[in-house]
Amino acid sequence: MVKLDFKKGGGTLPALAQDYKSGKLLMLAYMNREAYQLTLQTGEAHYWSRTRGEIWRKGETSGNIQRVKEIIVDCDHDAILLKVEQLGGAACHQGYESCFHNKITKNGGEIIIGERIFDPERVYKR
Repeated sequence: MVKLDFKKGGGTLPALAQDYKSGKLLMLAYMNREAYQLTLQTGEAHYWSRTRGEIWRKGETSGNIQRVKEIIVDCDHDAILLKVEQLGGAACHQGYESCFHNKITKNGGEIIIGERIFDPERVYKR
């Protein structure tokens, strides 16, 4: 069994989610040991919320589940890459396909690239 170095990250490791077909980077989140084990056991991405201090299953509220196709770790065993099938078309809680939808311009401004797939106000009932 691969031993990940959770100590190095203070108990969590960065986990990138990438679309397994297109290669598009979808999101960055964090995993603790339990979230990693749940991901292995269920085949669906689980993460550790640093804000809420709890484990969450991607798509639990929105329905935009990530089915894990491959797990790749870096050479130091302290970063995780999940190659996923993104169900529902959106990985971002703001309704975009990817969390990486803010492009920084040469003058330091920001423009949104990509289309919003769902309205977060309706999905999360805020």
